[in-house]
Amino acid sequence: MAKVGIVMGSDSDMPIMAKAADILEELGISYEMRIISAHREPEVFFEYARNAEEKGFKVIIAGAGMAAHLPGMCAAIFPMPVIGIPMHTTSLGGRDSLYSIVQMPSGIPVATVAINGGANAGLLAAKILATSDPELLEKLKAYSRKLKDQVERKDARLQEIGYQAYAGGMKK
Repeated sequence: MAKVGIVMGSDSDMPIMAKAADILEELGISYEMRIISAHREPEVFFEYARNAEEKGFKVIIAGAGMAAHLPGMCAAIFPMPVIGIPMHTTSLGGRDSLYSIVQMPSGIPVATVAINGGANAGLLAAKILATSDPELLEKLKAYSRKLKDQVERKDARLQEIGYQAYAGGMKK
């Protein structure tokens, strides 16, 4: 049974939403991914949001651009946490999406990550689930150690070869 629902309004959001799915897979968290337009197929959307709890979802990650109603509408119907991912847009660079998602009315919260923040949405969903799952919490701690080790290796390399060689190698 999927613990996380991942929903997007368009397949153009897939590259960002895939980053959330990648994190969930790395941590062994089951999910279901859907493309559902709250505006173009509202009856399908309402069925999805109404049945999400019954399907076993504990968190929904919803990505949307421009008017970005999908995360807020999920939060209005689904009683558990919703994480909104504002998508970068060509007209306003994603600020339109960010403002639409973050400015929810009182009583309908949506946790919001950065514009195109798919990986962080996956991690936030995992952290929410880890509050009641000690095994998942240990996986998250290991993930954090892996990030720390990556930075330490990069710094050791910088110290070894100097900034000019390091920066030159990054230009390739």
